Amino acid sequence: MRVGIMGGTFDPLHIGHMMAAETARESYSLKEVWFMPSHIPPHKHEAGATGEERLAMVEGAVKNHPSFGILDWEIVRGGVSYTLETVISLQEEYPQHEFFFIVGADMVQYLPKWQGIEELVKRLTFIGVGRPGTPLDLGLLPEFIAGRVLLADMPLVDLSSTMLRARAAEGKSIRYMVPDAVYEYVQRSGLYGVQP
Repeated sequence: MRVGIMGGTFDPLHIGHMMAAETARESYSLKEVWFMPSHIPPHKHEAGATGEERLAMVEGAVKNHPSFGILDWEIVRGGVSYTLETVISLQEEYPQHEFFFIVGADMVQYLPKWQGIEELVKRLTFIGVGRPGTPLDLGLLPEFIAGRVLLADMPLVDLSSTMLRARAAEGKSIRYMVPDAVYEYVQRSGLYGVQP
């Protein structure tokens, strides 16, 4: 089975994440996409919401999609989340699956800096989801990485979790920028300063 792994901090998960996962699923005939919230990604500071809160938001957002699921391994394991460790465990647990790792366009150029990238590209294929008109130049990547990256275009959605947290902190609405389940969770819990 072809499975896409949609990793991220998801602090909070927004509609751009959902669209990227759906675009990758449709473009490359992925049977399922598993959303995998990281505990603490190596390239970021600690997330604003706790792992349990981010996991709850992702669970709420994906529960009604028949091909979307959730993988909580990095949250449960704790500490800094290295993709290579997770991929090795996934392949041991599910040797019959072919895995694809879905990343945003901005992350594709960052791939050479990933811990264990030489081993990762031997184990899976990356799907870089970009925006029309935003060129992704795979020629800038080392050849051993470029050959393991597929590209998919999705409609322009200029959102980021950082921007949404800033909006919420300023008292501005993030409704319709996140899935309904995420909005309801944020509102109910008062995360990011959103008032119930």
